[in-house]
Amino acid sequence: MAEDVLRLEGITKSYGVGTPAATEVLHGIDLRLPHGAFVALMGPSGSGKSTLLNIIGLLDRPSGGRLFIDGHDTATLDDDALTRMRGHSIGFVFQYHYLISAFTALENVMMPELLERGRPDQAMREHALQLLEHVGLAEWRDHLANNLSGGQQQRVAIARALALNPPLVLADEPTGNLDTKSAAAVFDLMRRVSAENGTAFLFVTHNMALAQRCDRIVELVDGRIVA
Repeated sequence: MAEDVLRLEGITKSYGVGTPAATEVLHGIDLRLPHGAFVALMGPSGSGKSTLLNIIGLLDRPSGGRLFIDGHDTATLDDDALTRMRGHSIGFVFQYHYLISAFTALENVMMPELLERGRPDQAMREHALQLLEHVGLAEWRDHLANNLSGGQQQRVAIARALALNPPLVLADEPTGNLDTKSAAAVFDLMRRVSAENGTAFLFVTHNMALAQRCDRIVELVDGRIVA
């Protein structure tokens, strides 16, 4: 196992290269996250947070620099290999949970494994139930997603993000739509998962009170890490 689950070396991102509208969004980003890290990424609107998160999540390629996920140089991978790595090595939790409203909590958590293997089986159900137990929602397993509270939906989304045991989870404003009590509960759950499973979390937030409870705060301004 690589020492760092995430390593960025001189990452840049430009748009419109070779045109009068050329814009460089990221300027030489260096960042390392060890296994089990819990790090907040902060910065004003337009600072490049979304661009950086898309690159780390393998949804976009950098214009320059090198990106390593769990020791693997992603520059050497074709699109199919990047898709496989994104599925197995990175979990995603967003501000909006993106659960399938017509599915139960259990079925939503099963979805990544179902996409991976094609058909449900008992082992898949048992694993999904274990994850729901981990996030405190086992008794809600048969409830439809749209019958859950906002905080419960986010906890299901966290369980779903962990379905394939990724070493890295990217959480983009996961508490942004929640009330203060629910936001604190979701944050505490992510911290516990990180501590117990050794999962690294990169947590994008505008909530300074929550960010200050992380191991580190990385501040991004105008496409550069300033603190």
